[in-house]
Amino acid sequence: MQRKSKAKDRDALYPKKPSGKLYTRRIWVSYALLLLLFACPFVKLNGEQLVLLNFLERKFVFFGLLFTPQDFYLFALAMLIFAIFIVCFTVVLGRLWCGWACPQTIFMEMVFRRIEYWIEGDANKQKKLNAQNWNGEKFFKKGLKHIIFLLISFCIANTFLAYIISSDLLFTIITEPIKQHLSGFISICLFTIIFYLVFAYVREVVCTVICPYGRLQGVLLDNQSLVVAYDFSRGEPRGRLQKDSFITNKGDCVDCSLCVQVCPTGIDIRKGTQAECINCTACIDACDEVMIKIGRPQRLIGFYNQEFVQDRKPYKIGLKSYGYAAVLFLVMIVFSSLIYKREDVQTTVLRASGTLFQVRKNKETSNLYNAEMINKTNREMKFLFRSKDRDDKIEFIQAAEVLPKEGSAQVTFFLIRKNETIKEYKTDAVFEVWVDGKVISEASTSFFAQPE
Repeated sequence: MQRKSKAKDRDALYPKKPSGKLYTRRIWVSYALLLLLFACPFVKLNGEQLVLLNFLERKFVFFGLLFTPQDFYLFALAMLIFAIFIVCFTVVLGRLWCGWACPQTIFMEMVFRRIEYWIEGDANKQKKLNAQNWNGEKFFKKGLKHIIFLLISFCIANTFLAYIISSDLLFTIITEPIKQHLSGFISICLFTIIFYLVFAYVREVVCTVICPYGRLQGVLLDNQSLVVAYDFSRGEPRGRLQKDSFITNKGDCVDCSLCVQVCPTGIDIRKGTQAECINCTACIDACDEVMIKIGRPQRLIGFYNQEFVQDRKPYKIGLKSYGYAAVLFLVMIVFSSLIYKREDVQTTVLRASGTLFQVRKNKETSNLYNAEMINKTNREMKFLFRSKDRDDKIEFIQAAEVLPKEGSAQVTFFLIRKNETIKEYKTDAVFEVWVDGKVISEASTSFFAQPE
């Protein structure tokens, strides 16, 4: 791996431009994920953007399904499912997420790095450009590169904010005068600078030092996990090819170091599984090209587990993987059932604190209640609040007829029952919320009265 041009700088990596079948597949996967990433905040379903994570207003939207603060337990459960999925995925396939699906890697390797190759050239040319004195060529190439980096960082910052504050509010901030949305403008500038610094300077340090997932994989991996690995039993002892000579005691590895030169984190995969390896598969492509040229089998470096590399045992999924998968399946069943039972309107009815039942004329008894209806949809509703028991009467003190979208409505009322129907001191009272001729929500509470 070619490194820094000046001793005073942090070691700079100059990974060689990768190529090969796996790299081509990574390109297509990355572009599909980038399209999804940039589309989700701006494509709408059921009047809401596909994905919204508004922590400030505690509003979350996933593919048209709106979650309010009352649904926080569902959001927490969804995050738990994601965490278990990552654990299960890592146990089976190692750090493949990092190399193929992580936004940091996709932007760094498939966007910023490719722009760098386009403007400055491959690793050797980049190193030479950084080492030379400042002249017209260097000013032009460096200036063009960093201007493009800033523009892309600006786009990423706007997309990131669209996920947080909604694309509608973002559009308002962009189109209206800056002084009316100063905090929003500052946020866009701040995130632009952060993303620019990450992709222009911090780079692989995010994966090797900052990201905790790289350290977590050391705990999760076992001898049956598939990881990018060097088949040392086939490759060792290493030895360079020599013309007009045939050495039988050498392994397939010709010690060309291409696997190291293409690595975006600068490791030598031949030294074994390392926390810095993001399973990007660039070393597999590089090694396969060499094996083809020298007429030897491919996949000297490939997806292997330690049991195969050490003992040549065939791959099989371990019991730990099945255990994580079973937990994931159970949690997903619970989550699915809660989503299925989730109501568009959540109704809560409570007896007014500090009040007792009231005996009325005409041999009737009443209890005073407060009710709150929370609308979990993005549409306004005209509703009717009534008791499920048609013999009951409701006398409203504070009434409401409209549920605002993503809002709530409160009513205060007396529930009145005839004394002749009251057989116990405490009985159930069930209330219904009707919208467009059908019941969309129910709530129950207790009714107190002195039986005759």
